[in-house]
Amino acid sequence: MSEWFTSAWNATAQFFTEMPWDMLGVWSLTICLLLVGLIGSVVPLLPGPFLIFIAGIVHTLLRPESGMSAWGFVLLSLGLVLSYVIDFVSGAMGARWFGASRWGIAGVFVGGIVGMFFVPFGLILGPLIGGVAFELVFAKKRLQPAAKSAWGSLLGTGVGLVLRLIVALGMVATFFLDALVW
Repeated sequence: MSEWFTSAWNATAQFFTEMPWDMLGVWSLTICLLLVGLIGSVVPLLPGPFLIFIAGIVHTLLRPESGMSAWGFVLLSLGLVLSYVIDFVSGAMGARWFGASRWGIAGVFVGGIVGMFFVPFGLILGPLIGGVAFELVFAKKRLQPAAKSAWGSLLGTGVGLVLRLIVALGMVATFFLDALVW
């Protein structure tokens, strides 16, 4: 029994003394940033796709031997831009689909920008209030059509969150493929 314990202890000690701690630390940091980025792609407070992009940069700077290529960064950059385009356009497209006028779409944009200062509820209520207010005041619509276009804005924002999550998953897959396979 004592011999088994001694050999187990020696194997454990050898494992921890020969462990490449720098590699483990960099990969742990990268995976944490990627996970927070995925969460942030649906949570309003976190800049999810931007954190995924930063994870690629940090990993490449700290571990160049397993870092990303230039094409990997191009793909991550395209994913980052696409996710923000989806974020800004989705609410307006949903409002337009449900019959919003140009004033209503402008109200959705203005409400979204103002709503960013009142996180987290402002990100949802801002486009709704902006869309309804602009439809009522500038487009001279009645309450029911204005509310319908605001509902479209909320629905478009929800679809935008799903699309943004899909883009974020694609960005994470791009990172892993580039860092581990290509």
